[in-house]
Amino acid sequence: MTARVARAAFPKGCLCLRMRDELGPVFTDEQFVDLFGRRGKPGLSPARLAWVLVLQFLEGLTDRQAADAVRSRIDWKYLLGLELDDSGFDFSVLSEFRDRLVAGQAQRQLLDVLLESLRDKGLLKRGGKARTDATHVLAAVRVLNRVENVFITVRAALEAVAEVDGAWLASWMPVDWPDRYGQALRMPKTEKARGELGDVVGRDGWRLWAAVTGPDAPAGLAGLGAVEVLRRVWVQQYVCDEAGRVRWRGDDDGQPPAGVRIDSPFDVDARRAVKRGMGWTGYKAHFTETCDPDTPHVIVRAEATAATVHDSAQTGRVHADLAARDLLPGEHFLDNGYIDAGEVVVAWRAYGVELVGPLRQDSSWQARAGAGFDLAGFVLDFDQERAVCPEGQASSAWRERARAGGSSRVHVEFSPRQCRPCRSRAACVRGKATHRNLTLRTRVEHEVLMANRAAQATREWKDRYKTRAGVEGTVSQAVNGFGMRTARYVGLAKVGLQATVTAVAINLARVDAWLAGTPHARTRVSRLATLGQVMAA
Repeated sequence: MTARVARAAFPKGCLCLRMRDELGPVFTDEQFVDLFGRRGKPGLSPARLAWVLVLQFLEGLTDRQAADAVRSRIDWKYLLGLELDDSGFDFSVLSEFRDRLVAGQAQRQLLDVLLESLRDKGLLKRGGKARTDATHVLAAVRVLNRVENVFITVRAALEAVAEVDGAWLASWMPVDWPDRYGQALRMPKTEKARGELGDVVGRDGWRLWAAVTGPDAPAGLAGLGAVEVLRRVWVQQYVCDEAGRVRWRGDDDGQPPAGVRIDSPFDVDARRAVKRGMGWTGYKAHFTETCDPDTPHVIVRAEATAATVHDSAQTGRVHADLAARDLLPGEHFLDNGYIDAGEVVVAWRAYGVELVGPLRQDSSWQARAGAGFDLAGFVLDFDQERAVCPEGQASSAWRERARAGGSSRVHVEFSPRQCRPCRSRAACVRGKATHRNLTLRTRVEHEVLMANRAAQATREWKDRYKTRAGVEGTVSQAVNGFGMRTARYVGLAKVGLQATVTAVAINLARVDAWLAGTPHARTRVSRLATLGQVMAA
């Protein structure tokens, strides 16, 4: 009956009908059996909940709206395999299911199972082209300044302790604490007053921590999540000197870097980062998609990281992950944040993947001067371990040194006796330097670097690299169509779940368009830009 009504309501088909008809159920209960206990009353079908979670992201619904859609939407019932009179479930089940996915680290299964279905249908293949890019994700918490952060941290810890054992807290708590922390913070207007408030809050937080870890404290208080956050924030923000005075941690006291600093007690994973002059507190979402012209462009990997993690740290992880799932591309298009000469060599040797992207140009002042005394102007002989400068002088020292992480660098030195009387000294060294030094990559990396820099200037390379630009559309679709700019949830694990489910939802929309015969969209050109092109012609 559900099938008959759905086909009558959608004679030309719709996304839910096409997905069920072309791909089948996709998710099965057996895939999620490890997330549920073996005893007790059987729960709802996790396969159906997985579909509801994906459809929720596809249409931008809240949990309550998604639960209502299960009860009222005939196309949803068709995809989920439900009877017409099925009454659905309470919306709180979706939150519980997400918690199970995160706790069991099973969110990746949602994407992997869909990709396997697409592979079986011939809509996904290995060895083609792929491209990767990232976008910033704003944390689902308000950005706090330093005083707000410590104040709210103390208040959250007091609330947690009061909930567990309010009588014990009242037995020693100063009488002014309820008035101070029981209401919203009124930020002082002057810098001096804000500093004084920070000192007061610092002493209060230190006293609270000493109390919950003292011998008379009830068991378990120090292990409360809010109290542990208090401890971490106070280590980062305050110093207790030998006299017992608590004061702000200054520049001379070793303030923690943004990569570890907690800026909100309600999301301890969110980090402050700055990129190209834009700052934000939150995360990054990385997407890797296929880009072959004869198949739909499918996202094969989605991951969230802390905002401070550099893009280059993801390149190797992407290849290792795709190799484990037999989805490695033959060509991988990246921007210069993901690629360097070392990554090019490793990707080819370990995975047989050709990285296509712009390697950073020589940024030395010699290169900017354009006088021929940059790295490209030196003749390097790796066999003889010798470098010859543009004036014909040979190097006096050649040493290869290992770096952290397993890479190596070659350090080349020229003798001061050669450099001091040189007629081109001003174009080669400046300041207090008495002679020229070079820092080189290993032979293979150096050859790759110089070859890529030369190729990047050609029209053929630029035309080939245009393939990467399409991933910007994927990022735009994730942000504007699926709300990826702002985190739906708190914590890195759940933001990772959001990125994964967003990727699944985008894939469904793209596969549906492919099955319906909708061609890939072309880049939109405004009328004014079109007019400018006509005038230029």
